[in-house]
Amino acid sequence: MAMSSPLWVAPTFLSRPSSNISRSITYKRCRSSASNFFSQSDMEQPLMKGQKLMEFPHLTAAHKDLMNDQGTSQGSLHIRRGLPSSHIDFVLASWLHLKVPTGSAMNITNLQAYLKSSTDVPHFQFELVQCSPTYFILFLDITPRKDLVLYPNYLKTFYEEAQLETLRQRLEQVPETKPYLSSSLYFRGVVSPTGILVSIKCEEVGGTDRCEEIIREHVSPIAHDVMVIWLEKYFSGATVGVTERAELEKRDLLVKTRAIEMDLSSSLPLQFGQEVANRVLSVIKGVLGV
Repeated sequence: MAMSSPLWVAPTFLSRPSSNISRSITYKRCRSSASNFFSQSDMEQPLMKGQKLMEFPHLTAAHKDLMNDQGTSQGSLHIRRGLPSSHIDFVLASWLHLKVPTGSAMNITNLQAYLKSSTDVPHFQFELVQCSPTYFILFLDITPRKDLVLYPNYLKTFYEEAQLETLRQRLEQVPETKPYLSSSLYFRGVVSPTGILVSIKCEEVGGTDRCEEIIREHVSPIAHDVMVIWLEKYFSGATVGVTERAELEKRDLLVKTRAIEMDLSSSLPLQFGQEVANRVLSVIKGVLGV
């Protein structure tokens, strides 16, 4: 997803950074010593058209284009709050470079956009995991904020009419992609019916060049199309009532809390040590309100 995406050319969604709501965090655990290095600073300028959100130093060229000191584990986290007048709660972007016991490394890029309870438009989720130079896992979705059985019009408005299933099927036509089944039953229940969760393997034919081509020619344009659809729904979404807002807040809080418990509370201490993990988790929990 190139930075020409509409999210990046419309900075009025996002507030000017301040010390308590917008954090750009870099953290790493150095190979040469047992001590941890952690730096934290506030962004000085708002994100403007054409400006890169952050750098991802360990990614392949196509992977960098999509999202646009060697240590054991490294990462960066950037969180921006939405303006008080907008439905955007916050946008979170991160990259992680994780060493595994076998000596190989995983590179993870993540972009999430969470909305306030003033609207029922789904959240935006993107994650690309490079397990090896020839093996990737992609998760791309606008995650529902209502039960799709109890609210069939929600399913129709945000998924059926948006033709998201067409995009999912388009990516599945690429021979190297296969459906990826998460081991987490909870995660499977959170993903929408049109969510894209696939593995991309180019180990037998084409190798790294073929993986680069798939990300550049297929993953990137499809991710862009999903974001455009999400933005269209954002602009056309209506403000919800007080009762419905309370229901959305409850569901959103449960999803956010569960995400921290499953993904971060266990993995960050292993990769960066408990001290760094506690500081990063403190910032994330503060923004998420959990």
